[in-house]
Amino acid sequence: MKQGLVVGKFMVLHSGHVALIRFAAAHCDVLSVIVIGSTHDPIAAPQRLEWLKQEFRAYVKIKAEILVDDYPQTQGAWSDNINRWAPRIKEKTGTPDLVFSSASYGGILADFFGVPHVPFDMDRQEVSISATDIMEHSFFHWDFVASSARPYFVKRICFYGPESTGKSTMAQRMAARFQTVSVPEVAREFITSNQFTVDDVVRIGHAQADRLRQGTLAANKILFCDTDLITTQIYSQVYLKTVPDILYSLEKETPMDYYFLFDVDVPWVADGLRDLGGKRQEMMEIFRNNLDHRGIKYTLISGTYEQREARVMEAMNAILAS
Repeated sequence: MKQGLVVGKFMVLHSGHVALIRFAAAHCDVLSVIVIGSTHDPIAAPQRLEWLKQEFRAYVKIKAEILVDDYPQTQGAWSDNINRWAPRIKEKTGTPDLVFSSASYGGILADFFGVPHVPFDMDRQEVSISATDIMEHSFFHWDFVASSARPYFVKRICFYGPESTGKSTMAQRMAARFQTVSVPEVAREFITSNQFTVDDVVRIGHAQADRLRQGTLAANKILFCDTDLITTQIYSQVYLKTVPDILYSLEKETPMDYYFLFDVDVPWVADGLRDLGGKRQEMMEIFRNNLDHRGIKYTLISGTYEQREARVMEAMNAILAS
């Protein structure tokens, strides 16, 4: 039985890595993929390991593991790195029959084990990208990011604020403009009036968080969200005078990357569920204070609907270009 070995940081997992691993898997019976990780890495090793497991979940021959190495590493001293890594890799996987790589250090690692080095796309002709390029600007290189890694880089954009300020329509319009998806306010799927209970709020919170997770998996670079868990907390406090602790936990599990706070300077429109038209300014301050209390930065959106859309577009273009 022929055993292969691929070693890398996979920070970020991209189409070049995927092509290398598929090539290696086609030339051996068992393939060990070692993720080199450090406690100081900008992306944690368990996250990168999960990307690999998701990307190659159909490949039973591929076994991925983490090797933690907190010793300072330099690109110009690969032999030193290999001398630390190789004995520990041998403990984990045994001696491989072949070492596959797209980098010069693959040959050094193969020499340590005394086995052949099988190079793949060393000159980056097949896949012209590097993890460093993606880390610097993931949106620009989006097509190269492995499908399993893309949700990590999706930006969650929250349209936030009191009722009847145009958030739902804006989320849908922006999703169409940027060819992605949006997440609605799921409370409207659970209740038909403002007579609800704490149990209802908990169910709404879980459903909103689940929809955010699902949306992140489906999104194309950006996920536009009609609401968030802070909003659920606010309405729970306003109507029930209490906020279940689980809503704070769910907020931490589904953080937003950017907030647009919608002002109340457009007409209030009744829809059968809204009933806070007489408290618009008060609600505006509640929404604003919840962001300020958390230290969350936001862009205030005001003016006509046309002016609001123009302001959101301006800010979104800046986010994509950054």
